[in-house]
Amino acid sequence: MTISRLVCAGCGAEPSPGEPYPFRCPNAGRGDDVDHVLRRELDLTTIAFPADRGEENPFVRYRTLFHAYHAGLEDGEFVSLVRRLDDAVASVDGHGFRATPFFRSQELSDELGFSAEGGVWLKDETGNVSGSHKARHLFGVLLWLETADGLGLTGGERRDLAIASCGNAALAAAVVAAAGERRLRVFVPVDAEQPVLERLEELGAQITVCERRPGAAGDPTVEALMRALDEGAVAFTCQGNLNGLAIEGGHTLAWEIAATGVALDRLVVQVGGGALASACIAGLHEARELGALARIPRVDTVQTEGAWPLRRAYDAVSSRGGSSALGYATRHRHEFMWPWEEEPHSVAHGILDDETYDWVAVVEGMLATGGEPLVVGERTLLQANELGRRATAVAVDPTGTAGLAGLIALREGDRVGDDERVAVLFTGVDRNTSERKGASDAQLSGAGHPLAEGVRTV
Repeated sequence: MTISRLVCAGCGAEPSPGEPYPFRCPNAGRGDDVDHVLRRELDLTTIAFPADRGEENPFVRYRTLFHAYHAGLEDGEFVSLVRRLDDAVASVDGHGFRATPFFRSQELSDELGFSAEGGVWLKDETGNVSGSHKARHLFGVLLWLETADGLGLTGGERRDLAIASCGNAALAAAVVAAAGERRLRVFVPVDAEQPVLERLEELGAQITVCERRPGAAGDPTVEALMRALDEGAVAFTCQGNLNGLAIEGGHTLAWEIAATGVALDRLVVQVGGGALASACIAGLHEARELGALARIPRVDTVQTEGAWPLRRAYDAVSSRGGSSALGYATRHRHEFMWPWEEEPHSVAHGILDDETYDWVAVVEGMLATGGEPLVVGERTLLQANELGRRATAVAVDPTGTAGLAGLIALREGDRVGDDERVAVLFTGVDRNTSERKGASDAQLSGAGHPLAEGVRTV
C-alpha cells in the first residue's frame, strides 16, 4: 500500500495515478445506486502523530497526514506552499489558520448540572478563517490543487471552482478561492442573506441565484452545481460525494482535540451535509490508531425538525441489522438516503441540507461508538443559542450552537451522566452581531478569547 490513497467506500475504485482532480469516484454518475464517496486512507504504520506543539498552523503541524503531502513535493517545498497560501488567506480575511480554542466551559458545565469530574468542553470555531470551520475543508482542497500544479499534473489548467451554498461554506470558499487567485462560481437560493451576497461579491465570486421549482424535491442550488461540474468546474464544496478531499481538511479539527489529551466521553456534533461529522469521526479514528487517543468518544449527531434525513437513514440501517447492513445500504443508496420531500425551515438554517451527503460514514461512526442521531425542535435550538452566548460570551449563531441543543436534549432526557466529559462545537459566528465586527485580529485567531483562562490551543 502507498502511504496515502483515495478509495471509493462504495465500490472500491481509485482515481487513476496522476489524476489532477481526484475528487470523485471514477464510477460515480454511471446510474447505479452505489454510494460513491472517496475516502483518504493512510498507511498508519509509516506515520507518527505529529507532536510539534510549537507549530500553530494545523496544516503545517499535521502535514504528514495529508494526501497532498505524499504526492511528490519535498517537505520544505510543502511547508513553503502552506505558508504562502496561508499568508494569502490572511491578506484576504485578516488572519490565517491557527489551532482554535478548546476548553472546559465552567459556565456551561454549571448551567447543565455537570459535576466537577465531568462537564462541557467547547471547541470554538467562530474565530477561524471566514468565521467558521468550513475553511478548514476547502483549504485542504486548495492545497491539493496547488500541489498538483506544482507537480505539473494540471498542465497549467486552472478550472473554475464551484459551490452550492448561501452561508458559511460559500464565504469560506470565496476567501480560500481568492487566496488561491481562482475563479469561484457560487449557486445560492433566492432567500440568501444580503450581507452574505455582498461579501461574496467583494471577494470576486460569480453568484447565480437558483429558484426552487414548485413540487420538486431536492435543492435547486445543488442541481445547478451538478450542471456546472458536468461542464468542467471543480467541486469546491464540503460534500464528500462531490469532493472526497474536502473531508480531509476537516480532520484538523479532530486532530487538534486529540492533541490536547482530554479524555472525552462524548462528542455531540451538528449535521447538515455531514462533512463535519464524518471528518471528526475519521480524524478521531486516525488519532486513536496513531496513539494520540486511548479511545474514540461516543459520537451523537444533531439535526432539526425541519429536515432530518440522517436520522431517517440511521433508522433504516438499524432496522436491517445495524453495522451488518451497511454494506447493503452503501450499494442501495436510495433505499436509505433521498432528498427531503418538503422545503426545510429552521433557525439553524446552516444544517438544512436536503440530503446528508456523507451519511454512510456518519452512520458507521455512530454505530461504532454507540452514538445516536438526535432531532431537536426550534425551542431547544433557540434555548441553546441563548445559553451558549450568555454563558460563554461567544458571538455564535444558532447553527453553531445546534450541537449544544443536542446536549441539552440529552440532559433533559437523563441520557448523559453528570460525570461525563462532553465536547460540543461552536461552528459559526453570528454575522448579524455588531459587536463582532470590531473584533481584533488577535481575538479572531483565539488570543484574548472571552474565556481565555484554561484555553487549550496546542
